[in-house]
Amino acid sequence: MIRMEGVRKSFGSNHVLRGLDLDVPKGTSMVIIGGSGTGKSVALKCILGLVTPDAGRILVDGQDAAAGDHDAFLARFGMLFQGGALFDSLPVWQNVAFRLLRGSLKRPREEARAIAVEKLRRVGLKADVADRLPAELSGGMQKRVGLARAIAAEPEIIFFDEPTTGLDPIMSGVINDLIREIVVEMGATAITITHDMTSVRAIADTVAMLHDGVIQWTGPVSQMDGSGDPYLDQFIHGRAEGPIEAVR
Repeated sequence: MIRMEGVRKSFGSNHVLRGLDLDVPKGTSMVIIGGSGTGKSVALKCILGLVTPDAGRILVDGQDAAAGDHDAFLARFGMLFQGGALFDSLPVWQNVAFRLLRGSLKRPREEARAIAVEKLRRVGLKADVADRLPAELSGGMQKRVGLARAIAAEPEIIFFDEPTTGLDPIMSGVINDLIREIVVEMGATAITITHDMTSVRAIADTVAMLHDGVIQWTGPVSQMDGSGDPYLDQFIHGRAEGPIEAVR
């Protein structure tokens, strides 16, 4: 579903992506891991066309991601943002139905609300949450609202950016389980960025380790612990010593 070939991106003298190659098969859940500042978010922004690569090629479902109608292209994606990124002045249901109230995906207002309430129910939130403001919700509830928004338009591809950041271990487990269930139910292709190894094991079909601008290792999550790759081994076990230098 997604193929990145030799993708390079620099910001001045900062060479973030140095020839990134990655394949994400249709209907699978890929988790990209790696240290802070290694280019994980930049890779997602390149796929979405929010950042233009300096070199390389990105294909989505066999088509050049940089060609054609960009609005129609983006309509195929859903996104769960790291900080929730809810609009604090809009009630919850309008946050969930944001894409359904405008643009090419626009639906009648009552239909959009009904879809929002159904998606809230899917992530374990009752209908009475729909008319609250985000500030009235806990961090875990806000994350669920963000997840409901990500799936509201039934996207083919969903990106999850640090989905459990700031959550306690129990709520992190709830979010991980929801993500896994929803991706399987929808048959969606998913890419998740996370530092949380518990999330990796709960969400991933395949894992890609991004280091120094390239994919250092990729393979099934079941092979991660026995990979023999020193970079991956150091990262998943959180060791200070190894080929990845800790910034002091």
